[in-house]
Amino acid sequence: MRKLAAGNWKMNGVENSLAEIDALIAAHPAPGCDVLICPPATLLSRLSDRASGSAIATGGQDCHQNASGAHTGDISAGMIADAGGSHVILGHSERRADHGESDALVNAKSLAAWTAGLTAVICVGETLAEREAGQTIAIVGGQLAGSVPDGATSANTVIAYEPVWAIGTGKVPTLEEIGAVHDDIRARLTARFGEDANGIRILYGGSVKPSNAAEIFAVPNVDGALVGGASLKAADFGGIIAALEQA
Repeated sequence: MRKLAAGNWKMNGVENSLAEIDALIAAHPAPGCDVLICPPATLLSRLSDRASGSAIATGGQDCHQNASGAHTGDISAGMIADAGGSHVILGHSERRADHGESDALVNAKSLAAWTAGLTAVICVGETLAEREAGQTIAIVGGQLAGSVPDGATSANTVIAYEPVWAIGTGKVPTLEEIGAVHDDIRARLTARFGEDANGIRILYGGSVKPSNAAEIFAVPNVDGALVGGASLKAADFGGIIAALEQA
């Protein structure tokens, strides 16, 4: 299995930000892991053109569950593919919290992504209150069951575990806590989808940075990272890529 370093730029980035992609390509022309950047929709086509011929894949941060229609402001999975993207992040905690996205909606969006030929990066994760109540495994397991459609394979699906309370806060679960959730996700995927599920990559996300990446990547069943702020700068994201290459 090739590990995956995925960068989620969120609502950050303008034309000048694309210089970071040039720097990343120059520093890592042939990375020993897969690299994905998901910029704002306004930059996807330009970033895809910039990364053409390199080892960097591109993707969207969300898509609508319908292929087209009267959905002002939304973007379809087919539009992401048309702009050069190969992946789309779905069910991120910020989408679930800010836009009220349910597991059922994430499931429908994942099916739309597959139909358009995209790989769905499906996010799951618990809040601080849920963790403190001892509900982490139950919450994540429920999200996994509801958000991942039947037919998930190692070719069309990536799972990202992002504890909500750790995103952008600098707080990180212990390595044992990360391992327990990733092991449970792997067991659930294997039970549902069979042997191929061993090839579905499970990413960790939540304040991953160059200084803690190596120890996180040493945890079994951590197959890479979904990185927020640290993916905006080539030097920071490059440090995470370097750590993943050694994992």
